[in-house]
Amino acid sequence: MKNIILIVLIIFNSLISNGQSEHEKVNYFSNNAFGNPIVGYNGEYYKGVTYIAYQGEKEDPYVVAYNHEKKQWIGPYKAGTSLLGKSNSKKIDNHGKPSLVVNGEGYIHIVFGGHGGIKEFGENTLGNYNGGKQIHVVSKKPMDISNWVEVDNLTPFATYSQFLKLDNGDIYLFYRHGAHRSNWVYQVSKDNCKTFSPKVSILKAKQAKPTPDCSDVFDSWYPSFERGKGNEILVSYNYHVCKNMTPHYSERNNCYYMTFDTDKNKWYNVKGKELKLPLTKEYSDVMTLAINTSDKWVQDGATCLNSSGFPHLSFYQGEADGTPHGGPKQLMNYIYTGKEWTGGATNLPSSARGEMKVTSSKDIQFLIGYNQGKSGEVAWWNSTKNLNEFAKKQVLINEEGGTFTLANFIRNAHPDAKMVTTQKIKGTDYSRIFLLGDKGPVKRLKTEAEVLKLQ
Repeated sequence: MKNIILIVLIIFNSLISNGQSEHEKVNYFSNNAFGNPIVGYNGEYYKGVTYIAYQGEKEDPYVVAYNHEKKQWIGPYKAGTSLLGKSNSKKIDNHGKPSLVVNGEGYIHIVFGGHGGIKEFGENTLGNYNGGKQIHVVSKKPMDISNWVEVDNLTPFATYSQFLKLDNGDIYLFYRHGAHRSNWVYQVSKDNCKTFSPKVSILKAKQAKPTPDCSDVFDSWYPSFERGKGNEILVSYNYHVCKNMTPHYSERNNCYYMTFDTDKNKWYNVKGKELKLPLTKEYSDVMTLAINTSDKWVQDGATCLNSSGFPHLSFYQGEADGTPHGGPKQLMNYIYTGKEWTGGATNLPSSARGEMKVTSSKDIQFLIGYNQGKSGEVAWWNSTKNLNEFAKKQVLINEEGGTFTLANFIRNAHPDAKMVTTQKIKGTDYSRIFLLGDKGPVKRLKTEAEVLKLQ
């Protein structure tokens, strides 16, 4: 009899223990995000569901969905197979991270896998080659991430592909047409990504004057594309001095600004003067230069308009220190007053990287990830009386470990799901990936979120 009671107690305790484990929730929704897994516009809220794409195992694209009414996670599902990440090289390419958009019929589209393409795909008349292939996939059914089909309607020569969707339903695709020494181009679809218009070059890559340390130099670019008013697109960009050197130095200088009135199909500088495409380095210096950073190294940040229609720019600036990526960079914040650009370095944490939201010239908010002691933290910081002084307002998440990396704000975001962010898992090439909203992270059962058994 005692043995029977003992067995029952063991089984009962086991059930309780397993039940607790099965119902334990964590702040992340998956742990199989690979390398630097997110970029730009990788999420969208559509009819009650938030869809998210990210780079997963072997650099392939993965997709998850969160149903807000049911409070239910779906996926992750593998959406396609990238040509990147399949060699025995320990180096992770990271250039083919997926961009996601939901078209007007509810079908989910993803582009991924490009790092310039290869010569076997044909002649790249707008740039050079490096590897990978731009691939376009679409869900087989509307609002269903479980099955995908490849669509052959885009060039294989692309890097940093990014979807941008406007209020009128037009879907723009921006990308660099090849590797470093390639034009930046766009195409537009007016039929829900079934077809795309011919490529239009925006920024021209071309041979430049030799420098004291290199005879083979090219003008190259790193732009960022954001929504403006109505069907307007805002563009901020940096100049990249592309030297044919090993290792490759990612020197970038200056911050440029222009807008694209898609209704008129015309491009303008901040003073309203029409621009001619594609823009060269010399033309950009005259027509679109916002901030001359001289010999300082920069990286592009966020761009938006305030309620008065004046643009704001943020970027990251630091000193050259002899290393391929330059020294630490501080977040810079500028506003156009109608006559000039004014601003400078902020008091935000030196490791801060993130997105900007502006209501007025005096109400500026940054959602940033940064180091906080032994933890990574994501928080809202609001402007004070000074344009470049900010105070911490609301912490969305604080987790022991490294700095959080943020994507762009989710398109048409639900209040509970505004930002996708990742944090490296120590000792691995993987990251945990989070969905953050006004109330913090959207939690998930640990048994579901632990896609990989890493620890």
